[in-house]
Amino acid sequence: MKVLHYIHSISTTKKFLFAFLLVVLLANSARSQYFRYNKMEIGLAAGGMNYLGDLNNQSMLGKLRPSGIALMRYNFDNRWVVQFSGGYGQIAGGEPDYIERRNLSFRSNIIEAMVVVQFNFLPFGKGAGAYNWTPYIFGGIGIFGFNPKAKYLNPSTGEIEWHELQPLGTEGQGSAQYPERVKYSLIERTMPFGLGIKWKATKTITMGAEYGFRKTWTDYLDDVSTTYVGTEVLSASGNNMAVLLGDRTGEVISGYTNAPGVQRGDDSLNDWYAFVGITFTIQMDAIISFLGLGPRCESGW
Repeated sequence: MKVLHYIHSISTTKKFLFAFLLVVLLANSARSQYFRYNKMEIGLAAGGMNYLGDLNNQSMLGKLRPSGIALMRYNFDNRWVVQFSGGYGQIAGGEPDYIERRNLSFRSNIIEAMVVVQFNFLPFGKGAGAYNWTPYIFGGIGIFGFNPKAKYLNPSTGEIEWHELQPLGTEGQGSAQYPERVKYSLIERTMPFGLGIKWKATKTITMGAEYGFRKTWTDYLDDVSTTYVGTEVLSASGNNMAVLLGDRTGEVISGYTNAPGVQRGDDSLNDWYAFVGITFTIQMDAIISFLGLGPRCESGW
């Protein structure tokens, strides 16, 4: 059953990746007869990432970690925009855990790729009735990779170590006693959506600010979801780090371990993460013109 589940998981991921690439290709080829470089922008976004889950149920703006995004936009007109982007950042939770006796924490790097469609509330760009600023909303699809790690102070060396949590099966994943709990995938789907505001800083440069949510289909961004499984199950793997990092209550209550079945996380809700930051884009024809590779750039779209 575990093998079949694993094969099914790979198959599902491949199908999603294929669909994602198909959308990208279709979007790139759509209205190709109207494609113009002055309608295309490339740029960067810089800001912070945060997550909402079992180790942070308080605020989507707390504990922001630095992140960056490279992006490309194509403006079909002054209302509709398609954007392709790739981002890198980090999320973290715990330290301290809001449930003090649970005493769990993590951090994870995030790598994401997505395509979204933006809608400008005001006609943006140039032309009769156009504005040089507008609020907008966006939504789309994407994939992301993550790998939660926990910090451990090694008493033998006195040094801090970071250990990957997914291979440890901290909630009994991969154990004979819990066959229904399989190790979660480190590549998942996401549905990005959010809002922002942008304005024309110059004829060819656009600045903005954006807040985007990332809905996910996993409850393991933080490696916490269900119940404790007990020391016996964790020690059966032969990796002592599974015991040390699967139940950390003993670090705050000396000698204490949680019995199997005690709640460790809330599996009724999946985890989310978010990006907030500023954006900077420049029209492609301005770059081509600057490099002397094409005609003098036009302004606006």
